[in-house]
Parts: sequence; C-alpha cells; structure tokens
Amino acid sequence: MQYIWSMTFGSYQMSEDETCKRFVLPALAASGWAARQIRSQYGINNGQLVPTKRRHRKGRPLVADYVLEYVADVPIAVVEAKRYRLSVENGVEQARRYARKLGLRFAYATNGREIVEIDFSDLKRPVIRDIQDFPSPQELWGRFLQEQGVSDTPLGEQLLSTPYDYTLRNSDSTSQRPRYYQRVAVTRALAALARDERRILLVLATGTGKTMLALQLVARLMNAPEAFGGRKPRVLYLADRNMLVDDPKDRYFQEVFGKDDVHKITGGEAKRGRKVYFALYQTLEQGAPGEELYRQYPEDYFDIVIVDECHRGSAASDGRWRRILQHFSPAVQIGLTATPVADDRRKTDTYEYFGNPVFTYSLKDGIEDGFLSPYRLRRVRLNVDVEGYRPQPGEKDIYGREIPEDLYGPKDYERVMVILERTELAARYLLDHLRATAEEGRLGKTLVFCENNDHAARMRTALFNSAPEEVAALPDFVRRIVGDDGSHGGEALEEFRKADSNEPVIAVTSKLLSTGVDMPPVRNVVLFRRMASMPEFKQVIGRGTRLCPEIGKESFDIIDFVEASRLFDDPAFDGPPLKVVRDWTDDQGEVVDSEDLTPAPESGPDADVESAAEPQADYTQQDGGVFDADGDSVAGAQDGDITDDEEIDRILSRSRNRFTVKGVDVYKVGELRYILKDDGKRLQLVTVQQWVHDRVLELDLDPAQLRTQWAQAKSRAVLMAALKSAQIDVERLPEELGMREVDPVDLLVSVAWEGLAVVSRDERLTWFRREHAEFLESFGPRAKEVLEAMLLKFEESGSPQLKVETLRVPPFTEMGRVAELTSRFGEPGKAHQAIDDLAARLLTAV
Repeated sequence: MQYIWSMTFGSYQMSEDETCKRFVLPALAASGWAARQIRSQYGINNGQLVPTKRRHRKGRPLVADYVLEYVADVPIAVVEAKRYRLSVENGVEQARRYARKLGLRFAYATNGREIVEIDFSDLKRPVIRDIQDFPSPQELWGRFLQEQGVSDTPLGEQLLSTPYDYTLRNSDSTSQRPRYYQRVAVTRALAALARDERRILLVLATGTGKTMLALQLVARLMNAPEAFGGRKPRVLYLADRNMLVDDPKDRYFQEVFGKDDVHKITGGEAKRGRKVYFALYQTLEQGAPGEELYRQYPEDYFDIVIVDECHRGSAASDGRWRRILQHFSPAVQIGLTATPVADDRRKTDTYEYFGNPVFTYSLKDGIEDGFLSPYRLRRVRLNVDVEGYRPQPGEKDIYGREIPEDLYGPKDYERVMVILERTELAARYLLDHLRATAEEGRLGKTLVFCENNDHAARMRTALFNSAPEEVAALPDFVRRIVGDDGSHGGEALEEFRKADSNEPVIAVTSKLLSTGVDMPPVRNVVLFRRMASMPEFKQVIGRGTRLCPEIGKESFDIIDFVEASRLFDDPAFDGPPLKVVRDWTDDQGEVVDSEDLTPAPESGPDADVESAAEPQADYTQQDGGVFDADGDSVAGAQDGDITDDEEIDRILSRSRNRFTVKGVDVYKVGELRYILKDDGKRLQLVTVQQWVHDRVLELDLDPAQLRTQWAQAKSRAVLMAALKSAQIDVERLPEELGMREVDPVDLLVSVAWEGLAVVSRDERLTWFRREHAEFLESFGPRAKEVLEAMLLKFEESGSPQLKVETLRVPPFTEMGRVAELTSRFGEPGKAHQAIDDLAARLLTAV
C-alpha cells in the first residue's frame, strides 16, 4: 500500500465509501483477491428486537463491510473499513466483534492508509499487529484450514470446499440461505469429520433451525464422495417421535433430494438403495430379541447417523435405544439438541456419549441476534399454592372417599390432590389475559402445559366452560393435544401450528408438545406444571421463541402459575437475570400494595426444587402395559424414563388414590409482571402501577386533555383500544389496583401524574349534583329520567357505561326500546350529545 502515501491532503475529506473504492478494494486486488471472493455489506444478524414504550423496534443489524471467501459461501476473514481521515484503531473492535460472531480467527481493520490484523488463531494469546498488505487468498485459506485442525488431512480441504444447496425457496421465491451461525456449525461439523471424529455434538437453541443445519450438512457431504469410498454417503436421520422425522423428511429433504432417494422406515422388510433414511427408535427395535429390524441393516450400512433431540432416550447408557446407536457405531454420529443432559440419577449424559459440542448457539444469542422472540413473564400466585390445603378432619372428596389429614402443597396437586377450583381460576385468569391482549379481535395462540393428561382434560373443560362466546364462534377454540388423543390430536396440532388458522386458539397438553415441534404462531406459553429439569424448562420456553412475521409476532408472554420460571435464576439458564417485584393482595385477591423483592418470592409448602426431583411423568396402566403421561409405553417410547418395577407400582398406587375436592376458596394472591429493559437483554419486574404509568404517558396528553377525550364516548373508545393494545384493561383497573370505588379515568390520571388527588365516584356524584343541578333541570322529565339512570349506572359500574349503547341493558330496557329512549331528547343525535355533556360535567372537574 506504499502508493497511498502519495495522496494529497484532499484524500482526508473522502467518505468511507470513497476510501473503499480508491484504496481498500485495490489493496485487496493487489493481494490476489478476485471480486467474487470479496462479499461487501455482509449481513450477519437480523438486529435485535428492542423493547420500546410502543411495543418493539428492530435494532440495527450487524453488517460487515467486507467478508473474504476463498470458496463461495465459506467466510474466512472480515475486513472493517473506516474513512481515510480516521484512525485505523476505530475499526479494530468492530472487526473483532464481527469475526467472533462469524466464528473466524482473522479480522482486518483499515482506513486506506494502514492495515491492522487481528489474529485469534491462538485463543489464549490473540495478536493485534500492523501489516503492510493483506494476505493472499491462498495464504489465508491455509491459515483457515490450520485453525480448523484439518491442514494435514487431504479430506479437510475437500469437505470445507463443498457447496451449499439452495433448492429450498422462501414464500417470495428467494432461496433459503443458512444463517451465519448455521454456517459456522456446518463448518465445525465438517472439520470434526475430517479430523476423523466419530461422535459430533451440535447445540442450538430451540427455534434456531437445527433441521436446516442438518439438511445443509448432508447436502455438502453428498458433494464429497471421496470421503465415502467414491460414493455418496448413506444417511440415517433418527428420532423418537413421528413429528420429528415427518416434518424434516417432507418439508426439507424430499424437496432437495427427491422422493425416490428419501425413505421413512416404517417396519417390515428393511428397504435399501436410498440416500437418506428416516426412522423412529421404536420402529427400528421392532422384532424378537436378536432379530430387531435395525439388525437387517449391516453395521456399516450407514455412513452418517443424525440423532435429533439427542438429549432424550438414546443418551441413556443403559437404555434400549442406545443399542441401536451401538449397532451403527462405524458411522459418524451427529447429535442435535438444544438441551444436553448430564443426569447421574438416570445414567444419562449427552456429553459422555457425543463429547463436548463443537458448536453452541444459545437462546440468549438468538434473542440478541433478532432470530428469536424476546419474552415477558408473569408469575401468578394462588392462595392454595402459597399456603397449602389442609382438609377438615373426616372430610371426603367428591367420590365419597375420606381424605387423609395432611397439608397438601404444589407437589401434590394433580397427582395426589385435585382442587377443581384451582384449575378453574387459572382458566379464567388466562382467558382474561387473552381478551386483554387480543389484536384486532383475534386472541393469541396459547400453549398450556399441565401436570398430566387428566389435568390437561380438566383444564380444557375449564377453559371451554369459561369461554362461551369464543366457543360459540369457534367450536375448536380449545383442544387437548396429548398422546391419548391419537390422530385427532395430530390433526388439531397441525391446525394449531398454522399461522393462518383460527382454531384451535388454545392447545392444552402435558409433555407431548414440550419438544421438537415448530409452533411459530404461539404468543403465550402457560406453565401449570412444575418443572425441576433445566433441559425440559428450556424446551418448553422454546415453544414460544420462534418469530412469526405472517401474523406480526415479535415477542411472546410466559404465564407461570407454579413458579417453574424460577429456573430463569439458575446459572445454567442462558437467559437474562431477573429483578422481582411482588403485588400484595387482600383476602379477596385484590392488589393493595407492591414491593421490590430479590431474590424471587419464597415458595409455598413443599415447593422446593429438590421435591420436584420425583418423576416428571405420570403413569397409568392400560391393557397390562405401563404408559407415561402422553400415552407412550414406558418400556419403549420413552426409553430412559423410570422403569423400576417398585417405582412404577408406587406411582400407579398413588394415581389410584388421587383425591378430588370441590368447594375450596381459591383466589389470586399476587401477580408479577416482567418486561424487558431498554437494553433488550434483561428482564425487570414492574408493578401494575408502573406499567400503567408508562403506558398512559405514551399517549402524550396532559390530565385535562385525557379527561376531555375520556368524556366523549367515541374518543373514549379510541383511548380504551389504545390502552388495551398496551395490555391495560381499563375496566378492570379499579379491581387490579384495589380501588373499586374510583373511576378508571381518575386512576389513569393519578397513576400517570403522581400527586394528583384521587376522587371516588361518590364524591364526583355529590359534586355534580351540587354544581350542575340546573343542567339536569334543563331536560324534560322523560329525558331527565334517562340521565338519572345514567348517573346510577356510573355509580355502579363507572364511566365506561356513559354511552348510548348502555341503553340496551337494564334498567333502561325496562323503560323502553333504544329508539324510544333517544326520542325523548328530541332531534336525532341529541341523546348522544346529552350523554357526552353529562360525562364531561361529571368527569372533567379536578
């Protein structure tokens, strides 16, 4: 770059783009880089969804000025350019950041006059140095192969040079291209294979595209026949549930490799001559001992075995399914999971079998990159969970059985003790939340996790009975989807997963839908089942993390009735730290005070983490066999679950002695609302008052303007809709804040502008009758009768009732029809004007 120094002082006035054109690109060309090897404005991520006072905004995506590729679509270095007059040091940190994101060990910063190389090839001792010229493509490619550990293997360069496949198309007909982290994962896996590693683990958060990763990995391997004796490899894609094999087979692999070369093993004779096989463990182990179906394939028949959700049964060292992997041990086995498991109690260790992951992409990474939905969290406490439930001496359940005297707590509910009102209250709360957060009249799709199938059935019934209007419009508004529901449940699941499907809106399950199912439209994940397993918790939360642009879903809500979300506080969870604020209530469940608390609220009776170490599945006996909560056989469908005979007997005995009670006083004793802080990374819990305060101030009105708009029925409806979209149910606000005697508009004003006095509805009525008696007397007797009834309605229910539409409900219906009542005011429109005038006089005084 010696010629650069001959430039005049005018060069210092150049923009960054001019600097690149006149100096950076020529310098790269001088080092041997062809135009096709230089990718400009290389998009890395989507830009984080950052919370604002008006929902979310998309942060600026990371875009590298240049990425260098020796072969197409395989980045090997980043170049960050700054304008000529700036110091080259201004680009160093940016170049380092982009390189680390892309999994690269070499990055360059330049201002057209100088070049700085950032070398991460030795992670313990990274080096930053000034250089005169960019390295050549051959030199940098050699370094890349060396840092991948494949420079001494002839196969390494070939595997890392194979092309990606772009057959799959998006809805706009553009090619589906792997994201940056998927490319890094593929590169790491190919390098491990080239190093002759036979067990490879890839860990990616739920919703980040493990299937796309697997497809691209297989596609690239198909283009490297020398790695498999001069032929294309044979691949086995292995999982434990139909939905985990059917979806990738139908939507991905058949589209790329064709139906003739993609085959699902369904039993019977072992078919051959295909490229990619899909199979369930359960299918492969069919047959008498020693004659199982998988034995019909020679041990070395498959070259690659992809194990989806590898944290499940196959990782158990003494599990029956492990024998399938051991049979195909000559193959390279690639484990995919979001949640590796290391559980000594169940002899399950993903790391022990597959080794440490060659690549990890966490939930936190996905949210920060804008590829996953950020979330809000609500913790709802019920009195029987906090205080426990103790039956009276000699009390009997609804079936006439005497209940043993004991203090029952959360670990007993739905297993030993069923309190019907507990489920019914949770159902009502959930429906209130869905109605309050509906967008354009459409309730958000919701996934509810219950303790077991029986609990899921009761929750389904409670939701059904609490939503008569929704059920009348949508007969399948709520569905239970568990293993027992067979093909009907499968059909409901397919509809639930569709973004353009209106029903079911609510899917109730126990464990069936906790893993391996893409459900982008889900806006609410409801936790009504206790969890002690971090992998299970991450999987459940992952049901809501997928973005769904088709319906504008950019975030989701977690509603936790059982404090399962305390696992957010565990260091093993890669989500944000939490600050806790609790709403305190009286014995009627009304919020009366709030307090900041750290750490999370103390648990109710027997709700400690250790107590949840008991089996998470509930078991029932059918036709002589033992089945888990989703109807799968313990002996096969969930290998690795507890199968000890004494343990099963204990669980079955407990199930037979489950007591069901009715008539228990159950109410909400507290609610916590979490929102993302402005940094988009951390969650903060806020009181209802704080939430309302921020939302009202967003309206950009002063108190007088707010009252004036509220007084007019039409503008009041607009305000109420705006607040509802911000998750404030104005008509429930007096109840939520424990001030039922105060009108919503007065609460809105007092919470938003602290220090303004709160006036009760009785005080407003007294003032109105004293100051505006002549206003009422200005109307004829029959019109005055309507206005007096309006004042009574205000006293009972508040200002939202001050509108002509209220004339359609008692006591007005006893006075006559709406047309007759409005005619009492004379000309058309006079009734509207009179009621709005009444509201203005009643509500605008301070």
